[in-house]
Amino acid sequence: MTEHLNKQTFRDKVFNFEQNKEWKYEGTLPAVVDFWAPWCGPCRMVGPIIDELSKEYAGKVNFYKVNTDEEQELAGMFGIQSIPSLLFIPVTGDPKMAMGALPKKELKKIIETDLIRSSQEALVMQ
Repeated sequence: MTEHLNKQTFRDKVFNFEQNKEWKYEGTLPAVVDFWAPWCGPCRMVGPIIDELSKEYAGKVNFYKVNTDEEQELAGMFGIQSIPSLLFIPVTGDPKMAMGALPKKELKKIIETDLIRSSQEALVMQ
């Protein structure tokens, strides 16, 4: 299930930017954050795909949405200039940003390669 985040829940679940200067992911599962707005046509195309993926990867990847109209500080922190913008967060390592309405096939490839596989490799190395 996709969860909508505000500034407080973003700090608790993704990145506490008030406490940490360097990136430090707060979650235990990889995550995808969809920066969107209700008036954005491409966002309305990506939204249902994100919801489908959240069901498909339940228990493996967390999916979050940030409404850039309501959470302008978060959007500014990540330099969001066009939406939709998707932040892909592995359990370890730095997140990656993708802009635009990516097709489901492309999103699945990024999730499988950059999030799930890299998280499994990180666990093996520990």
